[in-house]
Amino acid sequence: MAVTLVNPEGLPKIDVYHQVSIATGSRLVFVAGQVGWDAEGVTVGEGDLAAQVERCYLNVATALAEVGGSFADVAKLNVHVVDWTPDRMPALLEGISRASEKLGPTATPPATLLGVAALDVPEHLVEVEAVAVLD
Repeated sequence: MAVTLVNPEGLPKIDVYHQVSIATGSRLVFVAGQVGWDAEGVTVGEGDLAAQVERCYLNVATALAEVGGSFADVAKLNVHVVDWTPDRMPALLEGISRASEKLGPTATPPATLLGVAALDVPEHLVEVEAVAVLD
């Protein structure tokens, strides 16, 4: 395993991500921001944050599988949510949970959650980008 996830003493332990990842592999994989598009470029779950988060995670997994990786190889995630407010957290977590049901347990690497004004297409509510490390 090229990525080890750590929660250092003295930092809060967060349920949905680890504070640090240690990457020891030899290949870095940078996955472009994935949005709620299916394989044909049709927006999935218009107006439904949980559905779009699920699709974003599935799309990241598809991209990683193409190069021989999986969520276990993710060293860092960036999540951009349109018009973010803390009351949207349950929908975000629901989408991650749904993706995990389909993918198996997903890694909880360090993650940054950013509220943004808009994404490339008005129907997109979230975009997830990943950095992975493969042996």
